[in-house]
Amino acid sequence: MADWYWTRWPSREGLERDAESRPRRILTGIGRAVLVVTVTWGTFSGGKYAGWAVVAAVAGLVAAVGLSAGYLHASREQRPLAAYGLATAVFAAAWLANQGQAVLLADVLWYGLAVTALIRLPLAPALLAAAASLGSYAAVSWAGWLSITATVGGIFLLGYLLRLDIEARGTARRLLAQERAARAAEAESAALAERARIAREIHDVLAHSLSAQLVHLEAARLMLDAGTDREQVRERVVAARRMARDGLAETRQALSALRGEFTPVGEYLVELTGRERAAFGVTGTPRPLGAEAGLAVRRTAQEALTNVRKHAPGARCTVELRYLPGEVELEVRDERPARAAAAPGELADSGAGYGLLGMRERAELLGGTLLAGPHEGGWRVLLRVPA
Repeated sequence: MADWYWTRWPSREGLERDAESRPRRILTGIGRAVLVVTVTWGTFSGGKYAGWAVVAAVAGLVAAVGLSAGYLHASREQRPLAAYGLATAVFAAAWLANQGQAVLLADVLWYGLAVTALIRLPLAPALLAAAASLGSYAAVSWAGWLSITATVGGIFLLGYLLRLDIEARGTARRLLAQERAARAAEAESAALAERARIAREIHDVLAHSLSAQLVHLEAARLMLDAGTDREQVRERVVAARRMARDGLAETRQALSALRGEFTPVGEYLVELTGRERAAFGVTGTPRPLGAEAGLAVRRTAQEALTNVRKHAPGARCTVELRYLPGEVELEVRDERPARAAAAPGELADSGAGYGLLGMRERAELLGGTLLAGPHEGGWRVLLRVPA
């Protein structure tokens, strides 16, 4: 771990140009232009060069700028061989500039190499490059020891603080990318959940209605083939038409529910139990229910009453809605006459159909439970979901 700390490159995300604000980029460009102008002026002012020496000085200045630009690019891209090689070349160019009496150019090259090494290179080579550059400056400088110490310490501190700033920017960008990825995953999960919800609604509403219509229409076809009395065929067609009308109404209710426009659960149960001639009661203080919890209560009541009508016609049925702390409970139970009572095994088979299975899955997805089975000579469906 320690070796990795000394040899790892700084955060690349923090070095990317789009990580910098536009004002920062503008100021950086202006600063570099001013630096080039200042170094050029300081190098050629005073009449130190004449004749071919001017040409050599211009060539050396252009080469120093080119080497510095290449080093900055290679270190930004984190290419080890190119970065280390160009850093060495910049260091040598600074010594040549100092030997050629371009003292300001040499100092700027050493300063810049020390700062950029601390910002962009792995810590071990960065400290080596900074020590070599600042040590060279200290060795050739004519300033007093106090001034040299302050300059070296200030440049070293500046480079290290900029390195910490880049690391912080890189960390912030990584966290932002992770947050965006998490939001995208959350949105995708929500879309999948919504698709599953719509699929459940399609099954609960359309599958039941269409299957019943097919039964009646198939019976009507068989009657026609067998030459059955026309009135009986008509009854089957009328029943299929009624199923289609009820299915259309339920489909509209389901679409309204998916848009969050359905009527309160209590009102719906009053209407449903009125049609089915079942007793209805409410326990606890009524309160608005969430869309998923409300749909679970509605569909469970509808499926349970349908099963009573199908398997125990004429049975007395009671529906009770209970508002509990943090939960809502729906109980649908019937008291079956002796002639309509079925064996527990037969009831269990009918209660394990896809309808109740779908209701149970819906309840479990909400963190609730659904129980269905024999109860005191009849049948009971008990739903409990958080709400």
